[in-house]
Parts: sequence; C-alpha cells; structure tokens
Amino acid sequence: MKFVVKLGGAALEDPEMLHRCAQAVAELARDGHQVALVHGGGVQLTRTLKQMGKQSEFIAGLRVTDAVTRDTALMVLAGHVNKSLVASLGAHGQSAVGLSGGDGLIFRARKKRTAPDLGFVGEIVASDPRWLEAIWKMGSVPVLSSMALGFDGEYYNINADEMAAACAMSCNADALVFLTDVPGVRGADGDVLRWLNIDQIAVLAKDEVISGGMLPKLSACREALLHGVKRVRILPAAEAGVLSDLCSARITQGTEVMVA
Repeated sequence: MKFVVKLGGAALEDPEMLHRCAQAVAELARDGHQVALVHGGGVQLTRTLKQMGKQSEFIAGLRVTDAVTRDTALMVLAGHVNKSLVASLGAHGQSAVGLSGGDGLIFRARKKRTAPDLGFVGEIVASDPRWLEAIWKMGSVPVLSSMALGFDGEYYNINADEMAAACAMSCNADALVFLTDVPGVRGADGDVLRWLNIDQIAVLAKDEVISGGMLPKLSACREALLHGVKRVRILPAAEAGVLSDLCSARITQGTEVMVA
C-alpha cells in the first residue's frame, strides 16, 4: 500500500515524539509499504525568523512570506528540518532521501492568489511522481519539505498540509495521515470528532469551531478525498504507533475524514 504521512508541529520539536514517529514510518516501510513523509517546520521557521529580528504574520493559517522569509524557509525546511528527519529514519535502520518539492521538478507551484497578498506563498499545480517511484524501488523513503518551484523559477512556500495532499493525489495513495500535536478535530462541544464528513467542514469554519491552521488542513483533507485518496485521517503524533494497523484494525484515536 502507498502511505503519505505528514509530520509537523510539536512532533518535530520533541525528541521522544520524533523517535516514535520515525519508528512508525520505518516499520511501515519494512512491512513492504511505500511511504512518503511530508513535513512542515513552522515552529522552527518562526524561531529562526525571530532570531533574525523578523516578526511572523499569519492569515487564515497561512504564513505571509516575503523574499527574506521565503529564503529562510528554504534554508530551515529543506535544510535543517529535512535532514534531521532523514537522520531520524536512519537511526531506525531505514534509508531515506531528503528532497524539496523543487528537486526533480516533482511539484510545480504558482503564486497563491489571495487578498491580501501573501507574497511567496504558492499552491501546487502540477506533479511528476517518477522520483518518488524511483526512491520506493530502492526500498527507501522520500522525505519532502514543503517548498516547490514555480514556472517562473522562483521557490514558493507551500502549506505542508496542502503539499501532503498533493503528494497523496499525485501517487494515488491508499492513505493520507496527518500526524499532529492535537488529538483530532474538535466539535462545537469541544469533544474530538471520531468521524467528520467533508460536507461539515464549511459549517464548522463558518461557525468558527475550526480556525487557524486547522482550516488549510481540513481543506487539504477534502481535496485529497475528492481526488481519489482512499482514506484520510488526522492522528495525534503520540499515537503514531498505530499507523501499521490503520488499514487492518479498528483505530479509535484521532479523526477520520470521509466523503458521504
């Protein structure tokens, strides 16, 4: 089976959590599954920008990205964070190849048209999964940072959830899993929703039950399901160990996002 796993948030900051997540991905690969790991790194990027004296600004969960922020994102995400994840998988005996979406022109982007303007924030418009397939044939795991090249030759900062969905759609993944630092999607009563129909997303957003980073995440879930990805789940990173049981056993953690 093909799995796309998106990792972000506190899991990238907590060594024990990162160890668990890397172990779970390595076990999936050893069981014969084809796994692509897509990662964010917003906390690390915000920290680096702060050290540089730059304040981070977000609109609807997306980072406003000027040229300096974009270049810093390339350094932090495609550099330090990406290679740290490759090292974590290697510590579990699993070979991995670190890439950005621009390498091999795997993903092509265009500027995201928004009001107000977000700068060098992009959206994926084309993909070529041949490099992913080649890495899988070698028994390795592609590790993708959320940067992609535009047709104008510029790098664009891509929301990592959107990148994960684009990756899952491109390679016809059987499952897309978001490993997060929250227990799942919470409803109006504050309880975690075990199941969430994509038709409910707009209502939850309108009522401001969901906001911030959950907005692009659920939008990415919706797009993936509408474009052929069979299963989409938002799962707390602390429960990454259940990944190997995702398609063969009853999983009670997190939120399953579904089409009616």
